[in-house]
Amino acid sequence: MTVRRGVLKAFNSGAYTATVQVAGSLAVWLTDVPVARNIASAEMVAGRSCAMIFFDEPNPEDAVVIAVYV
Repeated sequence: MTVRRGVLKAFNSGAYTATVQVAGSLAVWLTDVPVARNIASAEMVAGRSCAMIFFDEPNPEDAVVIAVYV
């Protein structure tokens, strides 16, 4: 399990998923990343920093956004 930093690019409130640019990777954006339900949708603003947990780092589909900040 690995914790990584990223930047929120978009949020889908219906599916409660996000598009995230992982820190250090300018060209790679992860889409449809599940977002923890304890984060209010009003907090999911594009451009905010976020923290993600990768349960299986080689598999980016096995991640979840656990926090947003700044």
